[in-house]
Amino acid sequence: MLRLMSGKSKVVIIGGGFGGLSAAQALKSAPVDVTLIDRRNYHLFQPLLYQVATGSLSPGEIAAPLRGVLSRQKNTRVLLGDVPDIDPVSKQVRLADGATVDYDSLIVAAGSQTSYYGHDVWSQWAPGLKSIEEATTLRHKILYAFEVAERLPDPAQRRAWLTFVIVGAGPTGVELAGAIGEIARQTLKNDFRSIRPEDAQIILLDGGPRLLPSFPEDLAQKAERSLAKLGVQTKMGALVHDVDRGGVGLQVNGTAEPDHGGRVKVGPDLTIANFPDIYVVGDLALSLDASGKPLAGVAQVAMQQGAYAAKAIVRKVSGQPQQKPFAYFDKGNLAVIGRAAAVANIFGVHVSGLVAWLVWAFIHLMYIVQFQSRILVFIQWAIQDLTFNRGARLITGVAPTDFNFNREMAGGDRAVEPKVEPGSGTKRDSVAVPAH
Repeated sequence: MLRLMSGKSKVVIIGGGFGGLSAAQALKSAPVDVTLIDRRNYHLFQPLLYQVATGSLSPGEIAAPLRGVLSRQKNTRVLLGDVPDIDPVSKQVRLADGATVDYDSLIVAAGSQTSYYGHDVWSQWAPGLKSIEEATTLRHKILYAFEVAERLPDPAQRRAWLTFVIVGAGPTGVELAGAIGEIARQTLKNDFRSIRPEDAQIILLDGGPRLLPSFPEDLAQKAERSLAKLGVQTKMGALVHDVDRGGVGLQVNGTAEPDHGGRVKVGPDLTIANFPDIYVVGDLALSLDASGKPLAGVAQVAMQQGAYAAKAIVRKVSGQPQQKPFAYFDKGNLAVIGRAAAVANIFGVHVSGLVAWLVWAFIHLMYIVQFQSRILVFIQWAIQDLTFNRGARLITGVAPTDFNFNREMAGGDRAVEPKVEPGSGTKRDSVAVPAH
């Protein structure tokens, strides 16, 4: 058992993402001992993962070691480990290696994974975008597709390798589609001799009636027009029912059902039923807004929930009355489409174009945890905007979709066109998959 001997109230936080880190920092001066447990040793700035996936940034520029972030917070320790089980009766967190950690209050901020709606086999062809590993896999797939197309003599095979499908037209899907469009039409346009990268086909799919459903309709329309300028095709009402090496099977003009799979229902105070000492925050929490709709799994929700849970614990330890139910303060939504192109809904004010892009850039820089990373990201963005060059265009590792030149160039399996066929489908988080 991993013990703290100070005699203070013990707070355990599972997860060092936006919710967990906000909670830990809010407890800096509290009369408690804090233990933060994460399976990784870093805090990841997920909103910029798509820029790792498209070669704009390197992983280290959007990640910060948790021990470094919390090193001056003397009432907090960081443990590296997986948490497969929680015993709410004995108030213990159990780690995968058999160790246990006692708690008086528990904040669960474990985040989420991409849902494939029961079709986990799809993940080998269409990775999600929740981790650095997934981002570098996507980067591999995107850049590798152009390299393979350069070597193939068959126009049909080239076309298949230069077809990219993104499922999910929320902010991440829109930003990823726009970034791939910029790669094809700007970054790589002079780099190849046998292919024209700007001929790449980029398709953005969603089961809903329009892209960016959390944004006002006028901003969604402006985003769609900006994507069209980058050559991105949008297909709404398209439900995925199959993903394999050959492509994506769709049901067109379907209706997407809302999904809350895996999320934990919490009360107005972010605790779970019958266990008032367990708080669930961030992507894992199914928390409702004032109108009864589930709050989105975005960074600002997680940060506000983490801070709320921390304050609730401090009040409880100090013997103060319980605070008011959690009320999310919506500061607005932002999505970037490309160079100097973005849409923003800021406190009800609709902004687009360069002004929205500047707001997006400023806010993202300010929310990056480490000052050094802010400077590095700012420099990378400045270079990219001046030259269209993406300095992290590295193909590393392997992917299941990699081309076997020895077999396929000799007349083996040939790539096939992306397929669209009738059937029943699902809707899931944003993924990018070269359709080959």
